Amino acid sequence: MSRGLNKVMVIGHLGRDPEMRYTPSGRPVTSFSVVTTRTWTSAEGERHEESEWFNVVAWGNLAEICNQYLTKGQQVYVEGRLQTRGWEDEEGKKHYRTELVASEMIVLGDRRHTGAGSLPDEPATNSDQFAF
Repeated sequence: MSRGLNKVMVIGHLGRDPEMRYTPSGRPVTSFSVVTTRTWTSAEGERHEESEWFNVVAWGNLAEICNQYLTKGQQVYVEGRLQTRGWEDEEGKKHYRTELVASEMIVLGDRRHTGAGSLPDEPATNSDQFAF
């Protein structure tokens, strides 16, 4: 049986401040959006720009780090996997949402807007234990 690969790496800017909540079992989860922009010039010499938005979800220790250190507008590297959730609303209509489930995060660019303390130089991951 062959193995699959689901790995995503995104460098972009936070579209909003992270929002952290806790599951009923007490596990932290933080969500935020990241926008990437690509530009290109057409054969006619016209400049084009296209933005892509990613809904990011971080769990556990990484959720707490993202909530503490990330703010809207910051440039960030996020690595993880894509996951699509489905649900039905009150009228029975099906909805789907594809999210980047983060396993690693690195703040890029200017770190002055990161709030309290300084970030570690190594990437933050779900398995890391940091003493801030």
